[in-house]
Amino acid sequence: MFSKACEHGIKAVIYIAAQSLEGRRVNIGDVVEHSGSPKAFTAKVLGELTKHNIVNSHTGPNGGFDIEPKQIKQIKMSDIVRAIDGDSIYNGCGLGLDECNSAEPCPMHHKFVEIRKEIKKMLTSTSIYDLALGLKSGKTVLMR
Repeated sequence: MFSKACEHGIKAVIYIAAQSLEGRRVNIGDVVEHSGSPKAFTAKVLGELTKHNIVNSHTGPNGGFDIEPKQIKQIKMSDIVRAIDGDSIYNGCGLGLDECNSAEPCPMHHKFVEIRKEIKKMLTSTSIYDLALGLKSGKTVLMR
């Protein structure tokens, strides 16, 4: 459903948020170790998330990544998806056609309309805070 970059970004943000709730700043190695994402790829994705003000990047001996605790509750899954993948999940063709709309639909177009509405509802209503709490409590995992 999401690009690999977006998947890695979501996992990284959830991990960083969980650590930020504990007052910890994490380095790229920590993120990679706890999310199972490749280092170079994760660094690139975190750079993009930093540009979109989803995570904070700090340099120097005490550098790393964090998220302001008050911001964690405000960041929605849709913010991460939009920063990395854009809005294609909401309006791209389910079969990958260049052009697909209600006037000239692909065979799956009308089936995807409702699914897209539900996906958008889920992404815009799910906060990183809720996902980070699941991770902190051990009810969810980022890798197997």
